[in-house]
Amino acid sequence: MKIVVKVGTSTLAHPTGRLNIRGVEKLVKVLSDLKNAGHQLVLVSSGAIGMGVGKLNLPGRPADMPTKQAAAAVGQCELMYTYDKLFGAYNHTVAQLLLTAEDVNFPQRRQNFENAVRRLLELNALPIVNENDAVATDEVGVSTTIGENDTLSAIVAQCAGAELLILLSDIDGLYTADPHQDDHAALIPEVREITPELRALAGAAGTALGTGGMATKLRAAEIAMAGGCDMVIANGRSPEVLYDIAAGRHTGTRFIGRREGA
Repeated sequence: MKIVVKVGTSTLAHPTGRLNIRGVEKLVKVLSDLKNAGHQLVLVSSGAIGMGVGKLNLPGRPADMPTKQAAAAVGQCELMYTYDKLFGAYNHTVAQLLLTAEDVNFPQRRQNFENAVRRLLELNALPIVNENDAVATDEVGVSTTIGENDTLSAIVAQCAGAELLILLSDIDGLYTADPHQDDHAALIPEVREITPELRALAGAAGTALGTGGMATKLRAAEIAMAGGCDMVIANGRSPEVLYDIAAGRHTGTRFIGRREGA
């Protein structure tokens, strides 16, 4: 199966910005094992700015754009060095692809990306994708920036022709209500349609669901489902959950892609 896995900064780094060594090593081990089992994998990885903050010994996440750009440039080197070293220990070759919105919005550039990522998979490499935060700086309302990696991962899944997109997050999935405030909140195991009710739930102001980025995850689900790709939201604290998801076992929330003729 062709699988895109998106991992967020909270899974990769400690609050200090420094690498969560144990967490990343476990993630790489599981991904390497899935590749050994015959799956083709693409990793969409956050974490460049956070790791740059740690590498540069900055007191916290910078507020000004030039320092963010500098942190992203330094952190991306650190991120890829780490992935190259860890995947190399399991005899897997990684490749770096950095994108901006222009690379996926303009047909020829999108085709170039599709060609590259698909050929890398044919060559048994593991593409690692991130937004090019050193140059894609306008995060609000500007078409040159994708802005967050949930949407980016769904676009990557489309371009790669993936059958499955997995979003590893710090939440277990989509709930019927905010589980931090409602004891009766239940995990929704499967979604076949993004309804207005679901959008209202994800975008509710002031809730853990809203501030936790569930709205962007539903946007990603819409993109993936429209392309016939399933998407799963699951908690990334234990990367072994990827085994269950790849095997089709119920974990987190699975969004069912629309199949032709279905």
